Amino acid sequence: MRRFLLMLGVLWVCDGATFGPLCEGNPSNSVRGSDRWGSGHYGASRGGRLHKGLDVKCQDGSTVYAPFDVTLHGKLTVYTDRNKEAINEGINLKGQGLCFKLFYVRPARTSGSVRKGERIGTMLPMQSVYPGITSHVHVQMCDQSDPTPYF
Repeated sequence: MRRFLLMLGVLWVCDGATFGPLCEGNPSNSVRGSDRWGSGHYGASRGGRLHKGLDVKCQDGSTVYAPFDVTLHGKLTVYTDRNKEAINEGINLKGQGLCFKLFYVRPARTSGSVRKGERIGTMLPMQSVYPGITSHVHVQMCDQSDPTPYF
């Protein structure tokens, strides 16, 4: 019975929040597969660590949209490595009961509310830092849990 209630709770949470199109040119939120830099699924190996997000394909320079009505909660810095400065931006967001971050996005603004489908920023030039990678927006939950059920 306990397992059933837990599964019901997970289904209810997942049913309540679903990411709409995140990036121009990828209306189905296709996830990055494997390339020479790794794989885009949650939990993929990153050498001695695990990937803590989900990589949604997005071409460099594309418009990034609010996946549902969100509140913007400030800009974030992705890396401490100066060699990755070209893609060292992102944004903190909350909406639909979720707290999440988008990496490799230059925010159009960093506070206030944005409606589903409105522009929230621009995809940064991943190819300049990781030549040959499948360019993507990295979606990471604030608690580092798996975002996959919301897609």
